[in-house]
Amino acid sequence: MFAVIKTGGKQYKVSSGDVVKVERLEGEAGATLHLSDILMLGGESKMTVGAPAVQDAAVRATILEQARGDKIIVFKKRRRQGYRRKAGHRQDLTVLRIEEVIASGANSLPKYTAPTKAAEKTTKVTKEEVVAPAKKQAEAKAEPKETVKAKPAGEEKVKKAPAKKETKK
Repeated sequence: MFAVIKTGGKQYKVSSGDVVKVERLEGEAGATLHLSDILMLGGESKMTVGAPAVQDAAVRATILEQARGDKIIVFKKRRRQGYRRKAGHRQDLTVLRIEEVIASGANSLPKYTAPTKAAEKTTKVTKEEVVAPAKKQAEAKAEPKETVKAKPAGEEKVKKAPAKKETKK
């Protein structure tokens, strides 16, 4: 059985045992995800096409690694205008191994949702953690600065400007 999944704005035809590189998905190596955006399911004799997605279908995949793609050079030029721009890009990728294509009963599986950054930052901060850096800054300002000692008059060396050359007129 195969499935056409949609992730990262692209579509991939996958079946059990396939290894696919997709745009970055959150998660560590070894984590299991359930992709629920299935556009089409196909088997030996029948095919199911979703409108836009197939209901109760999912693909279970394991993250093998978080990697980066090859470097791509982006070069723009407008002839005779003196306009040239060169930039490079490396796409973040997630390498997935497709474990199983689930045709029905996927509602009971947890759907893959990317973790939000707001959820990661909801930790309690104590008053001491907030006040401690401010105290350190105040103490640093209160410390006297080291004074620069002036050299005795005899040790100073004065640099002379080179003599100007006279030009003939």
